[in-house]
Amino acid sequence: MAAVAGGALRAAAAAAGGPRRRRRMRRRRKGKAVRARCGPCARSRRGLPDPADTRSPRRDDLLSSGFWAASAGECGERGVGTLGTASPGGAAALTPPPAGAVRAPLSGPAEPPARCVCYGLGRFGRCPAARYQLAFLLLLLDELRVPLARCALFDPAFSAREAAVLRALGLCLLPENEEGKHGIEGSATLFYMVHCGKALYNNLLWSNWSPAALSKLVIIGNSFRGIEERLLSRILERDYSYIAKVLKGVEEVALPSHPRYLDTFNDTSVHWFPLDKLQELSPEVWDCVEEPMYQDCEDLEIIRKGEGPTV
Repeated sequence: MAAVAGGALRAAAAAAGGPRRRRRMRRRRKGKAVRARCGPCARSRRGLPDPADTRSPRRDDLLSSGFWAASAGECGERGVGTLGTASPGGAAALTPPPAGAVRAPLSGPAEPPARCVCYGLGRFGRCPAARYQLAFLLLLLDELRVPLARCALFDPAFSAREAAVLRALGLCLLPENEEGKHGIEGSATLFYMVHCGKALYNNLLWSNWSPAALSKLVIIGNSFRGIEERLLSRILERDYSYIAKVLKGVEEVALPSHPRYLDTFNDTSVHWFPLDKLQELSPEVWDCVEEPMYQDCEDLEIIRKGEGPTV
């Protein structure tokens, strides 16, 4: 009864205040609603991460687990404490490469990358694995001293809000779907392509099909060795001929395995192409430069230019 009476009194008071009072109350309620929709909590409810969220919790997880330290070679060179403190359980779970996969391409005379291109990051507003991949990319750019403004991304699945988050982080967006056909034009470039389709890697190789250009590429993506092992040789040579032809000219180091990131970075390796190995390949390897068409490919695994993403 008291609650009913209280409600009646409030209604009577509002009515007594007249239209002007009711308009003021509606404006106050509307202002609160707008602030709620625009705050960090609302951004999380919509599935869109706050820009700081991709830098902080996921970044901290990658550091504290020891995964980043093992990937970058921190364990053996500068110590884990430089970038984060690995827990004993996290460090013991790793199987790190000797020098760190991220630094392996720079152990020789290779030119360090001056820019980065990222394909296929995915819907990081919805997918936790994609958010970890984005956090790893940001750590990678910092480690290799590639300015954020010199990193361009494309995924046809990006929403307008996700694109806005990437711009807020200081990253750039490629204006159109290149299908991986990105020529480096003489600039040493890192390509970050975790879990992309085989055709994207094949197109990228075709676009830079010369020893001089390939020697300036570093690709972080699906293991070329794994692709070779899983595909029949006739299909690899027919559909992905540039991957097939470069297998003897590529060096590859897998990212460390970690139980927390099995679905996030599984089958991911760092690839680079030493100039001396490329020059040892048969001259005929470089003669055929036909653009890949994939007419007989049953499962292309990429979104073609002009197509939209499947929901």
